Formats: sequence, C-alpha cells, structure tokens
Amino acid sequence: MELIVEGLGVTLSGRRVLDGVSAVLRPGRVTAILGPNGAGKSTLIKTAAALIAPSAGAVRLGERTVAALDPRERARRIGYLPQDARVHWNIAASDVVALGRAPHRAPFAGPDAHDAEAVTQAMAATETGHLAIRPINELSGGERARVLLARVLAGEPDWLLADEPLAGLDPHHQLDILDRLGEVARQGRGVAIVLHDLLHAGRVADDVLLLKDGTILASGEAGAVLTPENLRIAFDVDVSVHRDTEGRLICLPRGRVV
Repeated sequence: MELIVEGLGVTLSGRRVLDGVSAVLRPGRVTAILGPNGAGKSTLIKTAAALIAPSAGAVRLGERTVAALDPRERARRIGYLPQDARVHWNIAASDVVALGRAPHRAPFAGPDAHDAEAVTQAMAATETGHLAIRPINELSGGERARVLLARVLAGEPDWLLADEPLAGLDPHHQLDILDRLGEVARQGRGVAIVLHDLLHAGRVADDVLLLKDGTILASGEAGAVLTPENLRIAFDVDVSVHRDTEGRLICLPRGRVV
C-alpha cells in the first residue's frame, strides 16, 4: 500500500515545524527524506509513524488513516527505527530482536517457529548473529544500532521508517545497512529513510522528498530531485551531480554558497 501524506501540518511548542506537506510514498521503493537541520525531516517520519499528532492533514496507509489503526495492527504494518533508539533492559541481543515479533502474537503467547525464523533472518541480514547472547548494553554503539534495526526487520512490516539509521556505524556497515534497506524495498515493501549524507542518498534512493523550512522543496524520482539547483537552494552549498558506471547518482558537495 502507498503511504500517503496529505496537507500535513505539525506545530510543536508553538512553532510550525511542518506546513502543508503532501507526498505519496510508494512501496517497492526507497524514499530518502533530505533537508538541512530544522527542515522537519524527523518530525515528518515520526508523524507518519503516528508518534506525533498532526495539527492539520493526515497520513494514510492506503485508504486508512495511520493514527486510527489499532496499535497492534499499526505495529505490524509500520516498523519505526528512531534516531536515538534505546533499550531499557540489559537483555540478550537476540531477545531484543525477538521483541519485533510481539505485535504478531496473541497476548501472553510464546514464539512459534516462524517467529524464531524471522529473528534468525533479521540477525543474519544485519550481521548480528554472533552477538545473539551478548547483553545489549555491552555492545558498541554500532553493534547496538544494527541489533535495533534487526528488531524492526524481524517484525516484517509493510513499511520501514528509519530516522538516520547510519549514525554511529562505520563505512562498511553503513553500506551494508543501505543495501539491506534496498533489499527490503525490492521485496515489495516500502522504505522511508531520513538521511544527511548526500552520497548515501544518491546510492540508495529511488525517490526523494527534499524539505526546507517545513515545506517540500522538491519531490519525485531521485534523478529529478537531486539536481545541483535543488541542492543549492536546500543546503546553500554547490553540489556536483553525476552518475557512476553503475548508474548511481553521486552528489558531491564542493563548497558553501557565498
């Protein structure tokens, strides 16, 4: 199902953070949400996950308003990976990942074979299987980030919403996570990811929402949005844009606009 944002407005602490934002996010594609600091990127993705109530407009999953879904159904359909994800119990990494299966089970029911397989696959995809028995609070920041992504993947959501999931990861695992998100989209599910790095956006994005000052500056296929003109307006920097031999966009900041 498409994730549809309609005339979204969000006011936080008396400040208008999003104003009249509308977009259609398509399944089977990775949508990168880009913009300078304070543009409203995290607010948009939190509102899409029904973690923030809009002051105007709505977010729909197909014909249904996301905020009106039963919480368990919403958790099955939308997986959210926050920027500052924390675990408050020092449990084994595999148990953290297994929490992603909770919306699929009846209350007080134990895990079944499919739950166990989903956990195993999610940990394999994020290269965290060797961390399975280690307490989560004893892991490095990068290891913990990958375990928390595995928890979202284990839930097998229709949509995966990630707020800067590459923070704290080394380049090797940044690329692995981007490739994994691309694979999720190729399976027919939807992925929306908040990014700051233009090089990563060019690598992974099929579509782009480019925000500035709480409004959409440009949206559409990555090649049409990631242009030197749009990026100059959004970030006040000169950016060279070209494609590599595999056809992927390379957006390289060259300097500040003076």
